[in-house]
Amino acid sequence: MKYIKITFFFFLFGVIKVSAQDIENINWITFEQLDDSLALRPKKVIISFYTDWCVYCKKMDKVVYTKKEIVKKITEDYYAVKMNAESRDTISFDGVIFTNKNYSTSRNPIHEIPTLLASRKDAPISFPVIIFLDESFKVRNRYFEYMSPKKMLSEL
Repeated sequence: MKYIKITFFFFLFGVIKVSAQDIENINWITFEQLDDSLALRPKKVIISFYTDWCVYCKKMDKVVYTKKEIVKKITEDYYAVKMNAESRDTISFDGVIFTNKNYSTSRNPIHEIPTLLASRKDAPISFPVIIFLDESFKVRNRYFEYMSPKKMLSEL
């Protein structure tokens, strides 16, 4: 019984200790939500394009996007958008409709939005793709690789 009381005390103390300022997860939004948010208040943007089959995309989710410093920095300073590059969704952004026109004709069909934002002249899109935009929605930097927590923090 004494053990139960001590365990309950530590559990209760742990719950009370957590403040409203502790941010555990990045609040990922959609492009539609981003459109609305930018109209209300311009802010820097981070976009993460991933695919379900991308090992390094999953590693970013587990290793990078869970670090407290990274979560805090992104939450405070950026709108964060995460999108499956092979999505079938029809997306309205900035008055334009975007679709995945290659869905029925390609093995790994890439949606129009990642094609537009993550295309390179001399190389195909490789995932993960992380794009940083300034408050005016101009591309500041693009990465086509796994970003370590250290590299992510320095870019943020």
